Amino acid sequence: MNWNDWLLVHESAVRLGFFIGVFAVMAVWEVAAPRRALTLPRVVRWSNNIGLVLLNTVLLRLLFPVAAVGMAAFAAQQGWGLLNHVDLPFWLALPIAVIALDFMIWLQHVMVHAIPVLWRLHRVHHADPDYDLTTGARFHPIEIILSMLIKVATIAVLGPAVAAVFIFELLLNATAMFNHGNVRLPAGMDRVLRWFVVTPDMHRVHHSIEDDETNSNFGFNLPWWDRLFGTYRDQPRAGHQQMTIGIHGYRQPRDVSWLPGLLALPFRGRVSAYVINRRPWRDPEGAHEKADGGGRRASDACARGPIISEH
Repeated sequence: MNWNDWLLVHESAVRLGFFIGVFAVMAVWEVAAPRRALTLPRVVRWSNNIGLVLLNTVLLRLLFPVAAVGMAAFAAQQGWGLLNHVDLPFWLALPIAVIALDFMIWLQHVMVHAIPVLWRLHRVHHADPDYDLTTGARFHPIEIILSMLIKVATIAVLGPAVAAVFIFELLLNATAMFNHGNVRLPAGMDRVLRWFVVTPDMHRVHHSIEDDETNSNFGFNLPWWDRLFGTYRDQPRAGHQQMTIGIHGYRQPRDVSWLPGLLALPFRGRVSAYVINRRPWRDPEGAHEKADGGGRRASDACARGPIISEH
């Protein structure tokens, strides 16, 4: 049995073991040294968020039995994809593929914020009133299916090696739990790490209730895309302890924390405008003269127009 065949046979078991291992480490870290106090009991959060994960896992296995790794093997057999037609050494082709796949995930993340109908799906992820490792896997089933379709299409066009897709999937799962972790890193370590990987403090900004902060720090794994494309924000203006997590207008636990509410959330409310990076922040108590994470005065942001709530 060669390496590709071994990965195809054992992929599910390895990924499950890796998931359980990273989950256990992050869970212990969160319990021992939480960054923020939770607004709901952990048993409520974890049972519903993990219940959604289990539902999504079953659906993906039924609809995509070969998953992303199997698609990579099929693309190689058919000669599909750019990298299957470029003669590169394996040591170079592998990181190129992993980085390219990560960029596609970043683009997809921007897309689900920019297109109103897709934002309706993605707000299941953002409506979480707290922020911990289970938030990282909390997505509506329709968004999960759409994400897999995009991933499969990307693999068909790119032609990455089976090993590259396998490594990418492991990294994505691990970093999603890490950067959604309710944990604190020393400030100096965080400053260094966020040049190489998305840290919890970096991504937590993206889960702010304030729209301009939500439309920043889209990365899940590699932090470079936000810096390159101007969507990087260093810190939330209210600080990590005082910032509010979630979405304006969606605060009831039955709607944003319990599984039936999460499944129904995309179909609640009207479709309203959501033009990315055009939704400015407005302090409900009035403009305060303090700099936000991008160095702009908050009062300047207030003057640019009203907030658009998702009702």
